[in-house]
Amino acid sequence: MEPVVKEETMEVHPEEAPIMPEITSHAICISTGRGDLPSENRSNGFNDGDDSEDQDGPPDSPLRKKRKSVESALPLGFLDPLPPEERSRLNSQLLALPPSSTPQLIRAADSGNKLLPMPAKSMEVAPFPLSQSCRQFWKAGDYEGPAPETPPSDSGGFMDHVRVHPKFLHSNATSHKWALGAFAELLDNALDEVCNGATYVSVDVLNSNKDHSRMILVEDNGGGMTLDKMRQCMSLGYSAKSKMANTIGQYGNGFKTSSMRLGADVIVFSRCQGKDGKSPTQCIGMLSYSFLRGTRKEDIVVPMIGFEKREDSWEMMPRSSASDWKKNLDTIVQWSPYISEAHLLQQFDFLKDQGTRIVIYNLWEDDEGSPELDFDTDIHDIQIRGVNRDEKKIVMAKTYPDSKHFLTYQHSLRSYASILYLRLPEGFRIILRGEDVQHHNIIDDMVQSKEITYRPQCIASDHAPKGPNMYAVVSIGFSKDAKHHIDMQGFNVYHKNRLIKPFWRVWNAAGSDGRGVIGVLEANFIEPAHDKQGFERTVVLARLETRLQAIQKDYWLTNCHLIGYAKRRNKKNNPDLLRIKSSSTLDSNGHYYHHQSNFRSNGQHELFAHPTYEDNEVVVYPNETQNPFQGPISKQNQQLFIPNMKPVRMAGCLPLSVRSATGDVQEIQCTHSILTQKMREENLELKRSLEAALTDLQFERDRNMILESKIHTAGRVTEFIDQDHETLYKYTEGEIARRDVEEERLRKRLRDASETIQELLDKVKMLESKSVVCIKSETTH
Repeated sequence: MEPVVKEETMEVHPEEAPIMPEITSHAICISTGRGDLPSENRSNGFNDGDDSEDQDGPPDSPLRKKRKSVESALPLGFLDPLPPEERSRLNSQLLALPPSSTPQLIRAADSGNKLLPMPAKSMEVAPFPLSQSCRQFWKAGDYEGPAPETPPSDSGGFMDHVRVHPKFLHSNATSHKWALGAFAELLDNALDEVCNGATYVSVDVLNSNKDHSRMILVEDNGGGMTLDKMRQCMSLGYSAKSKMANTIGQYGNGFKTSSMRLGADVIVFSRCQGKDGKSPTQCIGMLSYSFLRGTRKEDIVVPMIGFEKREDSWEMMPRSSASDWKKNLDTIVQWSPYISEAHLLQQFDFLKDQGTRIVIYNLWEDDEGSPELDFDTDIHDIQIRGVNRDEKKIVMAKTYPDSKHFLTYQHSLRSYASILYLRLPEGFRIILRGEDVQHHNIIDDMVQSKEITYRPQCIASDHAPKGPNMYAVVSIGFSKDAKHHIDMQGFNVYHKNRLIKPFWRVWNAAGSDGRGVIGVLEANFIEPAHDKQGFERTVVLARLETRLQAIQKDYWLTNCHLIGYAKRRNKKNNPDLLRIKSSSTLDSNGHYYHHQSNFRSNGQHELFAHPTYEDNEVVVYPNETQNPFQGPISKQNQQLFIPNMKPVRMAGCLPLSVRSATGDVQEIQCTHSILTQKMREENLELKRSLEAALTDLQFERDRNMILESKIHTAGRVTEFIDQDHETLYKYTEGEIARRDVEEERLRKRLRDASETIQELLDKVKMLESKSVVCIKSETTH
């Protein structure tokens, strides 16, 4: 919606004259409608959308002619923003007004559906300080903007546009209950740019130059956006990706919901290379909840500016006029986290030939006034506070590193981003606060894994998945830390390479059943919800959930003994229960009577129903004491019991077909007593077989215990040997050290002795020379 600023000469009421006596002849009128003014007399504002029509009548009406004459006589610079000194003086005058006059000015300034008088020098409302606005996300939508006194009319003969109030930005962002899900949306947009040459996405934390608050930076070197694509990006519900293959985005709502979930304001810098002979462009767009609230807007307006490279310089790309372009720039500088226009434009220096730089600021706080995001616990991570953070799991993650992602993905962006994608494109990097995120596949954490192919049943031909989406390969196994009996289970369900449901728990058993079982699958035949944190609840999803539950149960019951749990008995192979399928009809007394059946003597009795009747599963208890529904079965009144149904009363005798082991079949008339006797004999055989199997099992258990004791003894012997080796090694090492010391001591004594001998020899030689001299002197005399 595009606010139109128009100039008009209006009569001021006597009670309003004392407020601003020097400007009683002119007033500013603000409308969000299209109107019928000529294009040269319109101000395009911040967006190109319109939502209502002007009420000035046809072009030749006296009111329109009067307005045109006044607009043509406006002095140069009349509509320019006020200097800060004059604006502060005007604000002080407005605050000093009596209470009866202030609401009239506010209503005049805030109405967006019809022309209302407003003093010219108060056209630009001073922004509210951020400290006075609500910084808590779940309470940020509680403000009430000014409502128009009359609904917009359709006097121009055109249809009205649906108006979008700024509160919708907050309402739309509440779809993200989890803050890390908002980060995932921004990472999806960067990953979709791989087809345009993106090789990395960087998530970092910056400090604002205005108030030194924390800001979130998301930057990639993808193809970037032109000014038109930027406008589409800021629009609600527009998505060109929904028609493209191998892209994650499809609803055209992720950027708005994710950025508004993390902070009140977001500013986007994007640079795009020239294609098809066009020049390179760069643009700036700002979606600011603080700006919309501070200026009390009734529609969502987004200031945007664009530049086009001509030769070696960047020049403005005005959409309507240079003055409108300058107004958009001034608005962005005023409400952005940058102190000046030069500092704002310096952000393009971080982008090389192409790319997008998203800065989210005025981050939300929790109920205690602390930032919702935790940037200080780990300087290479972004974590969240609150209920998603469990200190016990953080401690457990250090003890069980193979389960780290399950224990920390709910509060750590690094942990969540490492499992966010099933496959990363070759050469693509996710950088979080200067350090690469290591991609992790949950399959690498599995032991005793296997793969099961699931093919969904089509509900109708129109909903049938086609091509590679016809099936899903389910990888299931135990976690490496399952032997420690950690309550960890669930399936990571991906859609088009993107994690939608992390560790989806499909089996909520009362005890410890199911623990340690994890799985991974990519289900492209079901549609995710718009926040990509779950799937649309459809019949296909319900069938998938049922199938995954059956897969997990079967895997657990078959392999739970491998991780230290007691082996579960398979109820289907329980010899104490004999299942009979029969067909029954009702008589006049309301009793069920069984029809012709078959009797097999191959180790299990089954009564096969007549094909024209409905099959019911009947449980026959092997003896009288095991029947939980009634007392001992008498020969005059014997019953078969169907689970969850009334007892089936059998009258008279049953015509049965007996099939022998050789395959011969003969028809016999069997009474209840004969049938009971045969069942008892069969049960006796089964009990004997069970006793033999239990004897074999006990033998195997005893042998296993002997082997375990031998292994334990051998282990203890090995420990003793290791201890002896260690003791011998230490003793030998000590002896070597002592030998070295002794050898060094002896060498020193040897050197000392050698020196003493040499000294003595020198003295002997000196004495001999003196004696020779004395002898010579005596001979001479």
